[in-house]
Amino acid sequence: MRSGIAAALSDFPERMNDRQQRILQYVTDNQRVAVAELAGITGVSVVTVRHDLNYLEQGAYLKREHGFAVAADNDSVDTRMRSNFQTKKSLAEYAASLIDEGETVFIENGSTNAILARLLAQARSITVITASVHIANLLRESRCEVILLGGVLQKRSESMVGPLARLALEQVHFSKAFIGIDGYHADTGFTGRDMMRAEIVATALRKCACNYVLTDSTKFGEIHPHSLGELFLIHEVITDAHLPVLFRQQLEHDGVRYTLIDEK
Repeated sequence: MRSGIAAALSDFPERMNDRQQRILQYVTDNQRVAVAELAGITGVSVVTVRHDLNYLEQGAYLKREHGFAVAADNDSVDTRMRSNFQTKKSLAEYAASLIDEGETVFIENGSTNAILARLLAQARSITVITASVHIANLLRESRCEVILLGGVLQKRSESMVGPLARLALEQVHFSKAFIGIDGYHADTGFTGRDMMRAEIVATALRKCACNYVLTDSTKFGEIHPHSLGELFLIHEVITDAHLPVLFRQQLEHDGVRYTLIDEK
């Protein structure tokens, strides 16, 4: 498994240097940041920051306005994949280790799930069911058999949604499901920002496979409008070791198992 994962990770677009990754993370977190402020936090000249921003803009990681850097569309899977990338890569490695050769799995939309798909493309001969056009495209030249659900294409998120997608999902079977979330709170459980994507997740969870929530810890404490399903349907939460103690206690109180992964 390790050799296959190593080969997969070598294909990731990691040409960003540490400073550029720091700039991207800072802009993603703050949405709109002055170039002078970025120079201050990185300790380099404004000219150097502008060169970094040119590179990041060419890669569609962010946008530039006069004197400012602006976060790119948050619904872009590629953009979200590069936020907390190292953490998400570690989570995806662990998730990949749970999947056996020849298995059929459902992989929902989301940046960490996209990294998981990249790992599986190199290291596994499995069947992947997904509602994500982005994930299906990542697997197009792999050994994986890919089943892409039909339905209405939600263009910004590259997801298949709606009644046809739910009907298609109800007709297929899988042993494990990996889903992403937008928020978790003790009062609401796991939630999503988008109603139509939340309906797909809820349908997948009701199939009663081994259901895994695959997410970095920044989503905990956030509340979004749409419930993703009952907590008892979740087999395990896979997140990073930065998960605050409060949320660990809440998951334990709700009877939800969790695994904390250290960033590598």
